[in-house]
Amino acid sequence: MARFLTPEWVEELNAALAAVHLPDPAPDAGLAMADGRVVVVQEVRGTPDGDLRLVLTIDAGTVHLGLDSSAGTSDGTDPSPTVTIALAYPDAVALAQGRLTPAEALNAGRIRVRGDLAALAASQQVLNDARSVAGGKLPPTTY
Repeated sequence: MARFLTPEWVEELNAALAAVHLPDPAPDAGLAMADGRVVVVQEVRGTPDGDLRLVLTIDAGTVHLGLDSSAGTSDGTDPSPTVTIALAYPDAVALAQGRLTPAEALNAGRIRVRGDLAALAASQQVLNDARSVAGGKLPPTTY
């Protein structure tokens, strides 16, 4: 069982999501998802392994995660984030465990968001769809 936000966790999650192909965004997804590609970067401070960036790419019906302790993606290119979220590790854990919603975190000032808020909302819907499609295939996680 992989620990949250480690390379092993990202690998296990990507393996579970590999078989997931999402339908095109609904017409009400707005301009943020018009081309079907959104890059959400989560800058997480204070993890057990130091500060890091989790790069979520939604493109052509697929979802992929990358983990980076510096900048860019694993292939060395800049992911050109559509939206960037900055938060502390305890808040990232609370969000992942469902003990904190994105709206609660934003309203309480526990996260900072830069970029296209509509893209953030659209990506949340895509992630919810991915969880539904993946069903019970998502790997267990330790924190």
